[in-house]
Amino acid sequence: MTRLNKYLAECGVCSRREADRLIEMGRVTVNNKPAEAGMQIEAGAAVALDGVLLSPPSARVVLAYNKPAGVTCTEKDAHARQTIIEALDYPQRLTYAGRLDRESEGLIIMTNDGELIQRMTRAKNCHEKEYVVTVHKAVTKAFLESMAKGVYLPELEQTTRPCRTQRLGSDTFRIVLTQGLNRQIRRMCKAFGYEVKRLVRVRVMNVVLGDLKSGAYRELQGEELEALYGMCGMNGGRQ
Repeated sequence: MTRLNKYLAECGVCSRREADRLIEMGRVTVNNKPAEAGMQIEAGAAVALDGVLLSPPSARVVLAYNKPAGVTCTEKDAHARQTIIEALDYPQRLTYAGRLDRESEGLIIMTNDGELIQRMTRAKNCHEKEYVVTVHKAVTKAFLESMAKGVYLPELEQTTRPCRTQRLGSDTFRIVLTQGLNRQIRRMCKAFGYEVKRLVRVRVMNVVLGDLKSGAYRELQGEELEALYGMCGMNGGRQ
């Protein structure tokens, strides 16, 4: 017997936490019957998402994808101009390990390994994500120091974790976060009167965007893939 949310993760649909949401929304069936939260399934059970049968992938895929601005990080949204699944247009079903908002661009890890997604996105693991941000006015030392100390966001009722910042140009800076609150950098900047004009994620843990063109992807292999799995406390970096 296997927990249903774990099976969905193994199929590359999403993380276990996201799987629970899909089940609660009534989008998952087991043997043509609505699934229930916390249920376990037997080997050979017919599990479907939105009417499409699922099965664990025969081979693991982990991609670095350069998401263009305007693409929405969602699997299915009738109101989205273009979803990340449509933009990626990969022949196997993959999903994202961590989101970027529609206006932002840059590195996203796409994979069919649900356990990897779970380990990468678990907040308590404090994995680093690095961004280059362009704002509408001059970046000051006081602004960057205040950002680095942590910022109280009243709309989220949370204070951001301390982070690293570095001035790159008159209106551009680098920031390294270890959490992923909703529109975090934009909210942090707004708290000090700054408007984000461009936001690019350039690194996730050990994986860097490099010269990957917008809308393009590359497959992670060898030492890079092995290191990513190792940082997540997992074996299996080698195919």
